[in-house]
Amino acid sequence: MSTLVGSDRGTGTPRAFLAASACLVVAFAASSSPIPLYNGYRSQEGLTNADLAVAVVTYFAGTILALLVLGRLSTHVGRRPMALASLLLLLAGAIVLCFVDSAPPLAVGRFLMGLGCGIASSAVMAFVVDAAPARPPWLATVVTSQAPMLGLTLGALGSGAIVEHGPAPTITVYAVAIAALAVCVLLVLRAPETTPRTTGALASLRPRASVPARARPLLPVAALIFLATWSMGAFYQAFVPAIVDGQLGTSNALVVGLVFSSYMLPSVLGAPLGGLLRPAAAQRLGMTVFALAVGGVVLALLSGTLGGFLVASAVAGAAQGMAVSAAIRGIMAGASAAERAPTMAAIYLLCYIGAMLPSLVSGQLSRGLELPVIALGYGVLAALAALVTLLLAREPSPAGAPVTAVRGPRGS
Repeated sequence: MSTLVGSDRGTGTPRAFLAASACLVVAFAASSSPIPLYNGYRSQEGLTNADLAVAVVTYFAGTILALLVLGRLSTHVGRRPMALASLLLLLAGAIVLCFVDSAPPLAVGRFLMGLGCGIASSAVMAFVVDAAPARPPWLATVVTSQAPMLGLTLGALGSGAIVEHGPAPTITVYAVAIAALAVCVLLVLRAPETTPRTTGALASLRPRASVPARARPLLPVAALIFLATWSMGAFYQAFVPAIVDGQLGTSNALVVGLVFSSYMLPSVLGAPLGGLLRPAAAQRLGMTVFALAVGGVVLALLSGTLGGFLVASAVAGAAQGMAVSAAIRGIMAGASAAERAPTMAAIYLLCYIGAMLPSLVSGQLSRGLELPVIALGYGVLAALAALVTLLLAREPSPAGAPVTAVRGPRGS
């Protein structure tokens, strides 16, 4: 696995690392907590699949806005203030979602959560890298690439369990999210800062995304990987409730959370497995398996097979974890402390744009097309991304240093 050769390595600050990592997980857990409620919104509030797709798009719009405008701010004002801003925006979003009775409150709440997750995707991830221990060298990359997936899984499963077995689920789900976010606020307040304040905060608010020049040759393949994998995640976020209800024959909210998690959680396992390979090799293997697994998802939808859908989703999730983590690892190789936040912002800007654009199209198509047909379009995108990755993926060359492979988690 590649390391941060020639860069300012993490400071090895355990309290800050714990706080930042917890913030990432909880932020994305809060962001996925509404998903098992979507069938209830459809049946009780009259929302449509198109309304839910719009809510997904507003969430991604919030993340993109935050990444463009606020992605570099933590380099100047510090990681802790921006981590607190992320948590407070997520808290505000959860409060708004307690009062969903139509499409607009859902869209507003999701937009606020998008802003919070956008800040988390730059400042808090940079906070993780700053504070990560020097050994094992793969830890910071795995946490920054997979903490969102773990959080999305925990949020969906926890919310699904509350919807099925808890009291007043439309309130309780968000009350639990608010409590978890409040705990993270306390953790951040007690954590040490890892980045000194510098001048230029106002100038950093000019919308801009950038990566170091040495990483730019890696961006075309990485962007396609992010587009294919994150758009599939957005498909699950928008359409899993309808898939479970209409295609797979159950309206159980816990099953909704399980089906959503079947794609998200295996990503956490795929990322460290990719550490056994050099970045380009992990991208090639991950995207090949991903494309085949998405094909399995489409076939399972066409046949209405829940078991096949879950297995194919899990394989796709593990494969996308391998490919995405490897792509991020390549881009971040050699990043200095000053480059971390803007580089993370640029990476996740590509990820969220990749998720949002297909969602805009599929949301409109859902008015007239069946979901298996829409899923087929995602399968074609996955196959195209896999083909390009096989042909064009290349190894990073941080600061002119060669990239070496390590044995992975147990070899560090």
